[in-house]
Amino acid sequence: MGTIEFQNESIRPGKIVCIGKNYRAHIEEMGSVVPEQMVVFMKPNSAITRTLRAVAEEPLHYECEICLLIKAGAIYGLGIGLDLTKRKLQGQLKAAGLPWERSKAFDGAALFSGFIPAPKRLDNLSFELQVNGEARQRGETTAMLYPPALILDELQRFLSLDDYDIVMTGTPAGVGPVEHGDRFEAVLRDGDVTLVEAQWLAP
Repeated sequence: MGTIEFQNESIRPGKIVCIGKNYRAHIEEMGSVVPEQMVVFMKPNSAITRTLRAVAEEPLHYECEICLLIKAGAIYGLGIGLDLTKRKLQGQLKAAGLPWERSKAFDGAALFSGFIPAPKRLDNLSFELQVNGEARQRGETTAMLYPPALILDELQRFLSLDDYDIVMTGTPAGVGPVEHGDRFEAVLRDGDVTLVEAQWLAP
């Protein structure tokens, strides 16, 4: 089953809770509208992988996100990850008014950096994703419709979060297809301090 690393310890998350449409620029990029409520969908543990694929039945799109590791009902750790999406299939499902899981929850649909202990304050986090040395995505908690503390509060109104569940906090503008041979480099910062770095290569 899928595992992640927290301070050199291997941990098996039970589930991945994903927040959709959390940046206005990405909502506009996708031709959508700001939802009345926080958008939530799930990925199972089997979605976790260390291999970045460009294709899984169809071309995959990347979405880079700040990730929260949960313990004792609180934000315990931080990391950065890629939410992989079957974009064509997602569009078909949306048009038919059907759930997104076939396009979001498939095996190999989530990649993560290692996780570190979360700082006390999460209001100045930012990240950058480069693909082949070119900046593709930049996000920060100040631009989120639902920043981490509010995400946690909203989720706990209706959902039990178990120890070592992961919450993916949504993606900013700049999503796109993964191409064979692409080199992904992501960095998560607290102000000017680098917290986490990750690299993935699409074979």
